Amino acid sequence: MTATRSADQIHAALSRQIVAGQLRPGDPLAETTLAARFGVSRTPTREALHRLASEGLVERGPRRAFLVRRMSPDVLRDLFEALGELEALCASLAAHRMTPIERAALEAILAEGERPGTDYAAVNCRFHDALRLGGQNAVLSEMLDDLNRRSMPWRSAQFEAQPDRMNSSRAEHRAIVRAVLAQDGAQAAALMRAHMAASLGVVLVMLTRHAEQELAHDR
Repeated sequence: MTATRSADQIHAALSRQIVAGQLRPGDPLAETTLAARFGVSRTPTREALHRLASEGLVERGPRRAFLVRRMSPDVLRDLFEALGELEALCASLAAHRMTPIERAALEAILAEGERPGTDYAAVNCRFHDALRLGGQNAVLSEMLDDLNRRSMPWRSAQFEAQPDRMNSSRAEHRAIVRAVLAQDGAQAAALMRAHMAASLGVVLVMLTRHAEQELAHDR
């Protein structure tokens, strides 16, 4: 197994545990302990921790040790607000700039997301990537790519945190695609903002549950 693949697996595992509240704010993330746990060297472990730090999920504590970061509702609101605006702009541009092939690919992604048993979190990422690239603005795409990287653990977790979120997300995707295919940029943007606001709502509920669990644990 390559160091990069090991780092990817450690990053994915720790992301899920942090967002799900299994790793609590302030919990230490020692390189040696994690390396032993995953059966790898410290190099991929360190790489995974640095990636988590760049996404805002962990931070440096005393003696430069990594700790799970406390994510406040205000931080997540700011992140999703910026994300929503950029996603909306990409959707608006995509409505006018997507090629026929890109439009067909977007419809195919939408159809895949409707199938039972599909990995919806992965399909959701591809759906948003298709619109980001369909906007055909390299600078905007790069900015959005950075925010996607920082928000993706939370956005993917929403489908596990609230079982009916997948169905409402599918309906929101269908409406966005209709607007894009109709070349209605304003409607596509408005629907994307509402879509991202709905995602934020689920994430904030999830964060509240984590806070309540921490209080119960500390009593």
